[in-house]
Amino acid sequence: MADTNKQFDEVTARCRTIFMDKMKDYGPSWRIFRLHGITDQLYIKVCNIRQRQATGVSLVGDDIPGNLRAIVNYGVMAIIQDRKGYADAIDMSAEEATKLYDEVIHEVKELMLRKNHDYGEAWREMSKEGIVDMILAKIIRIKTILTHDGKTIASEGVEGNYFDIINYAIFDLIHYEG
Repeated sequence: MADTNKQFDEVTARCRTIFMDKMKDYGPSWRIFRLHGITDQLYIKVCNIRQRQATGVSLVGDDIPGNLRAIVNYGVMAIIQDRKGYADAIDMSAEEATKLYDEVIHEVKELMLRKNHDYGEAWREMSKEGIVDMILAKIIRIKTILTHDGKTIASEGVEGNYFDIINYAIFDLIHYEG
């Protein structure tokens, strides 16, 4: 478990650096995304990964770890959007966005630690393809829940699925980078 803690921190530090660099370029322009739009961004990234896994070729040069980092970052943004709602214009500073990012990553790690305790780090035995399939399934669940105005009968809502997507992307990054 100590390795997982360290690997989680290393992977999320790289994701955070990308998030902050993009904030320098664009500011928190992602605040305009509604959950449908940000979920579509997640969908695009996971479809690109699956295509790359199937063919081994990318004509635009996107690599799988880069797409997984984008999934982590879009997942964090989705949780922030779910909690705060979307905005019609940039309505927060880069500092506030980074603070919220760090808070969500902390929650993601806490969830990962609890689940790793209960599941015994079963993700380490999963294939890279299986993890990506789980991410896609979670995205499809979110898209379905959103068509029901976010209401569920017997399952977790969108936020829990976003948390799982982030953790699965981190696990796959650990597989690729570890």
